[in-house]
Amino acid sequence: MAWWLRSLVAALLLLEGAAALSFQHHRYEEMVQALFRVQSQCPYVTRIYSIGRSVEGRHLYVLEFSDYPGIHEPLEPEFKYVGNMHGNEVLGRELLLQLSEFLCEEYRRGNQRIIHLIHDTRIHIMPSMNPDGYEVAAKQGPDSNGYLTGRNNANGVDLNRNFPDLNTFMYYSGEINGPNHHIPLPDNWRNQVEPETLAVIQWISSYNFVLSANLHGGAVVANYPYDKSHDQRFRSHRRTVNTPTPDDKLFQKLAKTYSYAHGWMHRGWNCGDYFADGITNGASWYSLSKGMQDFNYLYTNCFEITLELSCNKFPPEEDLERQWMANREALVAFIEEVHQGIKGMVSDENNNGIAGAVISVQGISHDITSGDMGDYFRLLLPGTYTVTASAEGYQPQTVTTTVGPAAPSLVHFQLKQDVVKKPPERKASGTRVNNKALQKKVVPRATRQGTRR
Repeated sequence: MAWWLRSLVAALLLLEGAAALSFQHHRYEEMVQALFRVQSQCPYVTRIYSIGRSVEGRHLYVLEFSDYPGIHEPLEPEFKYVGNMHGNEVLGRELLLQLSEFLCEEYRRGNQRIIHLIHDTRIHIMPSMNPDGYEVAAKQGPDSNGYLTGRNNANGVDLNRNFPDLNTFMYYSGEINGPNHHIPLPDNWRNQVEPETLAVIQWISSYNFVLSANLHGGAVVANYPYDKSHDQRFRSHRRTVNTPTPDDKLFQKLAKTYSYAHGWMHRGWNCGDYFADGITNGASWYSLSKGMQDFNYLYTNCFEITLELSCNKFPPEEDLERQWMANREALVAFIEEVHQGIKGMVSDENNNGIAGAVISVQGISHDITSGDMGDYFRLLLPGTYTVTASAEGYQPQTVTTTVGPAAPSLVHFQLKQDVVKKPPERKASGTRVNNKALQKKVVPRATRQGTRR
């Protein structure tokens, strides 16, 4: 089915029974009230938690949707949306509040699409990563807001230039066949990041997120990794060059899912720029160092894209409803993309889950790892793949599987422990040598990326 036809059918399903929502900008206290109002309306499928505080002490709240809030269910993927990373780019903040209310209302109405989505996915929504910057921008208002007013946090730091620079390590290590996944953090990384960045790093280290998007403003395009150009480190001048990940085709598909479900992003011409299909590789647009989407891909199992959603960073309230209608189907459709590829359990011979097992796909040089319970999720396009699961102390297992377009294929691995090999006994001068002390456990070659640090 064509992109536009799928989007139209899905949008019509969402239009059924959609309630009128209030459209206004929410200051911090109002945003918190809106989140807790949704939680009170849907108490059995929602939970509110804070991942930390901003420089000025405001909570970084997350609203979770799940049929078992607060619990990771094996084989149920974790998804996240992050808004308002730049304090003056406010549309994402308002859209995520609208999305939260919408999911709750449609769940209560019996919308089967939304019910299945919440029952099959653990959804985490953070409307504002930079509440301090938002307050600075909001004091100026939509009419007089400067292009950079409130962009940074209260310490004047751009949070999307504040994550550890794993790209540079990857580009260097790539020349010596090093990893481009689960790269360890530098020893002094905590001293280099802001409180908001630290909170997010600890957050994404605690949950096995599979798919994510962070919402920005100032353009209309779906931007996918890598954000940082490989060639930039060799040149002092700015250079834009396409810098694809090993999952480039998958990332393009994820970005197109959003752009074609959006009201006009896919048309390409927006805000004086042109992007074919409404998508772009980040580095081919402009190179960005220490960004959040590249960090997700290089440090965790999460595939993240950046959504630029409006030409006006702080749109007036009268434009919010139009923007919501343009983004509503896209926001839901993108969450549904978490259910593709393969997933399964990695366990030992006693059916105990193996955490940190490495899942490798032949032909795609980017591995993911199993979560604490042994479940894993590997996003893949439709096709046939050879997949290997390996873990320290176990014999690797390889299978061939076919991925369809509709739902993830279920592929389980049961790994056998390595056999302890005994060296042959030797005799010297008629005396038997006790070789117990010489026995050594033989394990598969350990890979640094197998364990998240």
